[in-house]
Amino acid sequence: MIRLAILSVAAWAGLAGSAVAQEPDRIFDKSTVWRPLTPDDKLVVYGIDDPAVEGVACHYTTPERGGIKGTIGVAEEVSDISLACRQIGPIRFKEKFAQGDIVFSERRSLIFKRMRIVRGCDAKRNVLVYMVYSDRPIEGSPKNSTSSVPIMPWGAGGEIPRCGDWLKG
Repeated sequence: MIRLAILSVAAWAGLAGSAVAQEPDRIFDKSTVWRPLTPDDKLVVYGIDDPAVEGVACHYTTPERGGIKGTIGVAEEVSDISLACRQIGPIRFKEKFAQGDIVFSERRSLIFKRMRIVRGCDAKRNVLVYMVYSDRPIEGSPKNSTSSVPIMPWGAGGEIPRCGDWLKG
């Protein structure tokens, strides 16, 4: 019975992660713990583009464990992840979205833990809001980071889209 529950949760977690198939761009890393015979522990900065909103990019920094477990991919990564998102061009919505839709998802442990970047809209202020967090089916993490992107004019002329017009429901 427990085995069936674990397999069900693992399958669900795999499907949730496949919703966004974007591969992040590795920008740079900085060693934080030196290890003599195996790779060091590092902080790594990645960049992604919002797949549903053209003109928005996010950068996140995440710790990556070195050592033997990190090298073979079985180390459970910690939940300390920072996030910054910015408007990098004219905003164009490609599709309607729901509050909390997943922008990016990545596995952070061998089986259960995932990091997710989700998007919302503060319609009153016309601001896109992004949040990064990690979760596990049984014991989640309250650690998170939030970044907001006010939708501003870009270049000469043009109408500024309202994120509230692109919300589902």
